[in-house]
Amino acid sequence: MKAVEALKLTKYYGALPALKDVSFTVGIEDIYGLIGPNGAGKTTTFRIVAGLIPATSGTVKVFGLDPISDQDRLKRMVSYLPEDAGTYRNITGYEFLRMIAEIYFENRSDAEEALELGIKISGLGDRIHDKMKTYSKGMKRRVQVARALMVKPRLTILDEPTAGLDVIYSREVRSIITEFSKEFGTTVLMSSHNLVEVEDICQKVALINRGRILAEGYVDELLDKYSVKNLEELFISLVRGVAE
Repeated sequence: MKAVEALKLTKYYGALPALKDVSFTVGIEDIYGLIGPNGAGKTTTFRIVAGLIPATSGTVKVFGLDPISDQDRLKRMVSYLPEDAGTYRNITGYEFLRMIAEIYFENRSDAEEALELGIKISGLGDRIHDKMKTYSKGMKRRVQVARALMVKPRLTILDEPTAGLDVIYSREVRSIITEFSKEFGTTVLMSSHNLVEVEDICQKVALINRGRILAEGYVDELLDKYSVKNLEELFISLVRGVAE
């Protein structure tokens, strides 16, 4: 069984195709990167996998379950962090994370454990007790990343997890993601505009452009196959039609 199996996903918004026959597989405990420019179809793909919208055609399974019809079984197994995730302005970061923990866990001790983990992941120190309307964009993103990971999901879907973060904290988040996958067996499906970041932590990637997968596979194998030095060169070559 795979963590995610997508087969020929197609999605139309009216007459506009957002995805065209997108297929990929994510193994259990993989850190898998979906990379491409804005408007390529990454977010649409993530929303389908998370069960937020249906595909027009094609199928997707998450741990063998359907994201739409099996939502009740999957909701505690999957977390999703959108790129544009917002925060509540008039509560503190601590209150926000506590609210998430209490919604997610009925057992008080489990909720407290998740809250403590979320505070640690956020890295905000005493600022966790300040209202989120005083936070910078990067601080808000830290809280959102903490929210997605602190519940120890089997699969976490992270759309641009380091968006708005400085170089130092971006590196720390990459380390947190890697450690989570190892320690808790968490499968990670993520996107990023930073291809160096993707190369740093992802074992497998899919390159998507204009709703189609251009290439998929292990990073090292793709670089060897197309005789390029890095994912940036590979992506440019594929988009321009240079690589075969």
